[in-house]
Amino acid sequence: MATLEITEPIFTETIENNELVILDFWAEWCGPCRAYGPVYEKISEEFPDVVFGKIDTEAQPELGRLFNIRSIPTTIAFKQEIGVFMQPGALPENALRDLIKTLIDLDMDEVREEMAKKKAENPDKK
Repeated sequence: MATLEITEPIFTETIENNELVILDFWAEWCGPCRAYGPVYEKISEEFPDVVFGKIDTEAQPELGRLFNIRSIPTTIAFKQEIGVFMQPGALPENALRDLIKTLIDLDMDEVREEMAKKKAENPDKK
């Protein structure tokens, strides 16, 4: 599956209707983003069941602000509607591939359990 251009109108629907979504926040003028793009595209073709989205921070500034994007490229992952990964900087090909494999195997029951535990320890935090 090729990468999908994510815009604000389809953002929520994309996260809600897919098991695993990987997002690349980028901009046309960004040299590291242009270098990361082909790597991201190549890896997206290796995992057809994973949605790989690209968010142009110039065209979608609200999404950039929503995630407090300060550096691009930034890769963010959602599994079962929960943000499970965020890292600024271009990921090397093998690191991105390994990340996807790790996220596919990630036990979301354990993640939800850990989130509930943290919330119980800090009830004032969201």
